[in-house]
Amino acid sequence: MKKLVFFDIDGTLYDRDKRLPEKTKEALQLLREKGVYTAIATGRAPFMYEDLRKELDIHSFVSFNGQYVVFEDEVIYLNPLAVAPLEKLAGEAKKKQHPLVYMNEATMKASHKDHAHIEESLRSLKFNYPDQHDEFYKESELYQSLVFCEEKDEDYYRENYPEFTFIRWHKYSVDILPAGGSKAEGIKKMMERLDFDIENVYAFGDGLNDREMLQMVGTGVAMGNALPEVKKCADLVTDDVEEDGIYNGLKKLGLI
Repeated sequence: MKKLVFFDIDGTLYDRDKRLPEKTKEALQLLREKGVYTAIATGRAPFMYEDLRKELDIHSFVSFNGQYVVFEDEVIYLNPLAVAPLEKLAGEAKKKQHPLVYMNEATMKASHKDHAHIEESLRSLKFNYPDQHDEFYKESELYQSLVFCEEKDEDYYRENYPEFTFIRWHKYSVDILPAGGSKAEGIKKMMERLDFDIENVYAFGDGLNDREMLQMVGTGVAMGNALPEVKKCADLVTDDVEEDGIYNGLKKLGLI
């Protein structure tokens, strides 16, 4: 009976210092030895976790919250942002002094050269400030963008841009996805390629962008450090990422 486990990265595979705990690495090795397939499901761009994929020997992933899906190193699904509404949003955001970061599978570019909100948000992921290119959306298909604003300003974009889904991941930053985009939708695209029953598919996560994924798979597992509203979407709540949550959760499920 084939089984597949999807893992979020930040707060799930990675601890708060963006490090991979040894017990987590050991757990994924045990999964492979038992013939359980492993994949990543993240809001990050592919270029942001190449080293992690190599370290864990993972070749299938859902990136950009479902907009860029790779199975065994083959791209199987792409869902780029619509250019016209993104251009309009960029113009309004500039007037409101809300900078943007544009992302494709290989790189990211910032609309502003120096902005404290971009600096702080990306530093929390241990990434440097991107090069500036305020019209990068005209040159490349983008699968996710970030708008940097406080929570009080977020509703304006939700109300005026139905072409997009907005997911907050930092007090200063919100992901911009195609409308209806989610990790769950990306996982569905991968499942179309695989002969797996959904009850044999598992997922671990902790953030707001993990809710649909945890509800859609056969068994959704929330980390102990997950937000309360995320835990409500899960079938099981494991320990904190700092307390070997992945390892202990997989043990509880009988997968290792």
